[in-house]
Amino acid sequence: MGLFSKIRDGLKKTRESMSASVSAMLNSFTKIDESLFEELEELLIMGDVGVETAGRVCEELRRKVKEQGVKDPNDVYDLLRTIVADMLRGGEELKIGTKPSVILVIGVNGVGKTTTIGKLAALLGSQGKKVILGAADTFRAAAIEQLEVWAQRSGAELVKQTQGSDPASVVFDSIAAAKAREADVVICDTAGRLHNKKNLMEELSKISRVIQREAPDADREVLLVLDAATGQNAVSQAREFQSAAEITGIVLTKLDGTPKGGVVLSIREELGLPVKFIGVGEQVDDLQTFDADQFARALFERQEETNETDHSDA
Repeated sequence: MGLFSKIRDGLKKTRESMSASVSAMLNSFTKIDESLFEELEELLIMGDVGVETAGRVCEELRRKVKEQGVKDPNDVYDLLRTIVADMLRGGEELKIGTKPSVILVIGVNGVGKTTTIGKLAALLGSQGKKVILGAADTFRAAAIEQLEVWAQRSGAELVKQTQGSDPASVVFDSIAAAKAREADVVICDTAGRLHNKKNLMEELSKISRVIQREAPDADREVLLVLDAATGQNAVSQAREFQSAAEITGIVLTKLDGTPKGGVVLSIREELGLPVKFIGVGEQVDDLQTFDADQFARALFERQEETNETDHSDA
């Protein structure tokens, strides 16, 4: 299966829910008028794009329709795809040019954080990078054991302490191991739940200070893992974490199991955070580097295009 087909299949539920409705709506119009834009905005909101973002999409669409003199409602579909790709583009690539580089992975329990770390380790390993995993989620029962399984699957090395240990101490040990073993990347797990927001901020600040002290010149990514199935709640979660950590990008998981993939647009527009990876399945290679053009194409794919893709993959 090609990479685009994997992304397209992962977005199947969102596409069937949102873009099929948009396509049917456009087909019901014989001219482009304000009623078309109003109905489109409603459909985007229902697709978890978010009220503010849906408004911005439609404003940009109005501008392009006027600027290009578009008359046929069916041509709106391609314009919409272009606008969505333009809104999502930028900042997708990981900044991991130093040796070692540090990736801190944060997010609430249940979003697929540990699984994401394992898949990311496998992806980087397939690119020839030596990866060390730091089991700094020392609060949750079985978190260390889960990461150990993923380390074995991905071929990464694991640095761990006992449950209840100081997470910052695990990060310290992980960076020291990366230096000693000449690893390319350190990926650190973190607790998904602490007692309150103040504790979360303090824990993340402490970890950040350790990274800054032990690897001051290292490239650093702070990736927030969000579950796409939670829709607009994912945006609220991101806001909370954004106030507690210097997030550099989003990993959106479980896109294949939800019709709420439109939330990607809200996250990008309302929070200004780039989506770096998307999870489109259970397999180890189902964590995909985010590509705005492919995402927009998969989200708003016409039936005839689907048939052509299926034929080319056969």
